[in-house]
Amino acid sequence: MKVLVVAGLQRECRLLAGPGIETLAGGGDSARLEEEAARLAAGVDGIVSLGIAGGLAPGLSAGDWVVADAVVDRGTTVATDAGWTARLAAALPEARRGPVLGQDGVAATAAEKAALHRATGALAVDMESHVAARVARRHGRPFAVARVLSDGADRTLPPAARVGLGADGAVDLAAVLRSLAAAPWQLPALLRTGLEAGRAFRALEWFASTSKRSCFYFGSADLQVRSSS
Repeated sequence: MKVLVVAGLQRECRLLAGPGIETLAGGGDSARLEEEAARLAAGVDGIVSLGIAGGLAPGLSAGDWVVADAVVDRGTTVATDAGWTARLAAALPEARRGPVLGQDGVAATAAEKAALHRATGALAVDMESHVAARVARRHGRPFAVARVLSDGADRTLPPAARVGLGADGAVDLAAVLRSLAAAPWQLPALLRTGLEAGRAFRALEWFASTSKRSCFYFGSADLQVRSSS
């Protein structure tokens, strides 16, 4: 069995790669991500959107996990696969369950996050889950979503953090440094953002390095999850 794992950054993909896992980094380019995911979909048994996300719901903070029951995409709610979602939830018992919002751009400010939460009820937002949902639905593949928060709903990302994602999913350090040089006042907020992102990556690394990921990293027949639909 083979699973396509969709994330935003190459760093996430390196952590999550493993036997039977095809990883794909979006890099903030949803059109390219959708094209690449569609090309790979025929050769996999399911799609999992897994990685970091921004918090929308009050009370969630960096390092907290969310397992999605549904993905909100341009006003449409698409349910995740019940069986795959149950296994992720069992592997992440501390995770909050609820909808995740997928959109093409970064939700950068606390005010924007609050507005998105009011409008959608979503717990978190990322730039890949809506693409995974579309591709999985189109190709008849089960899909699931688990995301760890890199910033809470009350956090506003500094300008340098908003330009740091390269189109290939790598960190665009030059863009970050240019932004910082133009507005050095943002350094404290940027350092805080980096520390909180580090908390999220440690949580993701824990998931990737333990047996918890066996909920969809297959090696024996009893772990070969099939669509519940």
